[in-house]
Amino acid sequence: MRFDALTLFPDMFRAVLDNSVIGRARKAGLLEMNFIDIRDFTKDKHRKVDDTPYSGGGGMLMSPEPVYAAYMSIARGLDYKPYTVFMSPQGKVFDQDGAMELARYGHIVLLCGHYEGIDQRVIDEIVDAEISLGDFVLTGGEIPAMAVIDAVARLIPGVLANDGSFQNESHFQGLLEHPQYTKPRVWHGREVPEVLMSGNHGLIERWKHEQSLIATLKKRPDMLDRAWLTEEDTEFINRNKEAYYED
Repeated sequence: MRFDALTLFPDMFRAVLDNSVIGRARKAGLLEMNFIDIRDFTKDKHRKVDDTPYSGGGGMLMSPEPVYAAYMSIARGLDYKPYTVFMSPQGKVFDQDGAMELARYGHIVLLCGHYEGIDQRVIDEIVDAEISLGDFVLTGGEIPAMAVIDAVARLIPGVLANDGSFQNESHFQGLLEHPQYTKPRVWHGREVPEVLMSGNHGLIERWKHEQSLIATLKKRPDMLDRAWLTEEDTEFINRNKEAYYED
């Protein structure tokens, strides 16, 4: 899978995405990532990419032409349009379902804004979707773009050591993940749950699923309306709602 980031700060991406699981997947050829400096596509000798907005007011706005030229350095010559995402506080809030949707594309371009934003005309010209990390504003689009790349990339076959491991993580099926434990068996007087020592895989899997239901009920009950629940799950939640639900 290929990711291209259009940014004023390509080194931010290298510092994060050259490391850990994503870095190893890049070296293995499972992921291709390119970080394109928009400043390389300005004709201004000072590499200026911003100008004052026509509307007046404070702040500067990124000009359309350098952004478009940076985008065309990727798109020119392709026989398809890469799916292009603008990281914006006005976008749809990103979640695990959004990550799985993006993982269907073979090539994603992420546009990172700065200053007071980007000239709307180039957004209208090249962008397919706007995505936000949440209802807050950051200095630029780089941190959100890196979060999106990480969330999507780990869904690509071969990126994780166990391709199915993400299916047990928080949010995959609309539930939070169950608690996990490692050695020592007793730490500060707290013991690992006995069921995990039983060797009974059926009981262990049932315990994990019930603990996921309980964790979601306690911490994020709003998620239960969207979760993939069986009739047995619903009965379990109803039996435990009074004990675990915190209004």
